[in-house]
Amino acid sequence: MGTWCVPCIRELDTIADVYEDMQEEINFELIAISVDDSRSTRRVKPAVMGKGWEYTVLLDPNNDVRRHLGNPNVPLTLIIKNGVIVYRHSSFTPGAEDELFDKFKELAG
Repeated sequence: MGTWCVPCIRELDTIADVYEDMQEEINFELIAISVDDSRSTRRVKPAVMGKGWEYTVLLDPNNDVRRHLGNPNVPLTLIIKNGVIVYRHSSFTPGAEDELFDKFKELAG
């Protein structure tokens, strides 16, 4: 995510709407990684608090994680199970969260 990335914010807002219910249904944790650079990382905490997001948000001001994953585009959504990436989706369109949660259910079952 980036505080400047409108699709990222829309995706995290959409997930936030159903996050608590989904956590009750399936045991998972969402971790967002901010790719804001050192000039804008100070905006991340106020943005997260202002949105009331219940998930962990980590900072990657040097884009090390993004570079390691080989994807310069955000948002990038990953499901990691037992240390292995089992789902990868780039970009956000309304309804993409349904696909994400369907994949969670499939992996949990």
